[in-house]
Amino acid sequence: MPFTANRQFKAAPRLLGSAKGMYYTTVDGDRVLDGTAGLWCVNAGHGRAEIAEAVGRQVSTLDFAPTFQMGHPLAFEFAERLAAISPGGPEAKLDRIFFTNSGSEAVDTALKIALAYQRAIGQGSRTRLIGRERGYHGVGFGGLSVGGMVNNRRVFPTLNGTDHLRHTHDPARNSFCEGQPEHGAELADDLERLVQLHGAETIAAVIVEPVAGSTGVLLPPKGYLERLRAIASKHGIVLIFDEVISGFGRLGAPFATDYFGVVPDIVTTAKGVTNGVVPMGAVFASRAIHDAMMTGPENVIELFHGYTYSGHPLACAAGIATLDIYEKEGLLTRGAELAEGWRNVWLALKGSRHVADIRTIGLVVGVELASRPDAPGARGYEAFVECLKRGLLIRASGDILALSPPLIVETGQIEEMARIFSSVIDDLA
Repeated sequence: MPFTANRQFKAAPRLLGSAKGMYYTTVDGDRVLDGTAGLWCVNAGHGRAEIAEAVGRQVSTLDFAPTFQMGHPLAFEFAERLAAISPGGPEAKLDRIFFTNSGSEAVDTALKIALAYQRAIGQGSRTRLIGRERGYHGVGFGGLSVGGMVNNRRVFPTLNGTDHLRHTHDPARNSFCEGQPEHGAELADDLERLVQLHGAETIAAVIVEPVAGSTGVLLPPKGYLERLRAIASKHGIVLIFDEVISGFGRLGAPFATDYFGVVPDIVTTAKGVTNGVVPMGAVFASRAIHDAMMTGPENVIELFHGYTYSGHPLACAAGIATLDIYEKEGLLTRGAELAEGWRNVWLALKGSRHVADIRTIGLVVGVELASRPDAPGARGYEAFVECLKRGLLIRASGDILALSPPLIVETGQIEEMARIFSSVIDDLA
């Protein structure tokens, strides 16, 4: 099982049998409020008939089409629909799409595009990739290497030629802040330090999550992303935003790129692109990057990269139906309407037992618990298990508990989440 203590799980399995709207039902018949949108992906809620019907029609029409030297109309239709809502809006021109099957594949694809672009413009010496501590960019060797989660890297070798910015988490100065932290913009200057260390002529790209999700909802300090953008531009470094989690409405804007008003060169997405129904990812690249690679003889493959299931017909059908729902119900911006109430509910837990920090933005919150001196992560795992028993699914990353519900969540359900969560925290040893 992925990212699971297998023996522990199989001694006491937690099995979900069905889902509808905001709720899962376990195989034992218990109803569970989904506080995590599945795994940050079911943004439009569970069991959407429109998506199921679209996938069903596609199965009987065209179940699969080869994507090497061939195509099918639905992939181009979906790409056009995504381009119409691309990060940063029309002015950003981040509207060239490459389909993958997951966030991990989207990241590795983005890194390869950055390397290929640098070579295409005569900068072939730029092969170094820069990530950030406490970053999560999936489990491919590229994403693993630029990622900064120690446990992800402990067992597996990483690619040569990578380096990392420091993370932005500064609890001493920024605990319990409302929205973006006031302190830490200067941490973006780490990129200048790495330029001095390695030479700009060796650095192809830098990748960050605008909001780091998997390591505990770490928000960018005010001015940080702007500073990073300026430094990358100054030195000809491709800036990649990993929006696998923050994309498709999570922050109350279509993408974090829109929310923060900072435009990268490449954006990775997945999860919410199909509401989690069919695995898929999509990389948004700038026209400048795309056009630089469309040179040379027309019979030559410009980007020697791809997957058997890139732009799979079923995924495209699910994605188009998902975009229809997002548009019809205004879900890509609905989080902005709920953000203040969401924030107030969670910040009200300040002073509760074990709570060391609370970080919230859009419709996502990270509640950091004080770790037990002899057992880091144990308190967080116990909270996760107990919340499930009481009817709430949350996400535990060590002793940091994250919630990110479907964007269809109602105020009463937010209050129910907070009530269950608070009762569990109060009862923890």
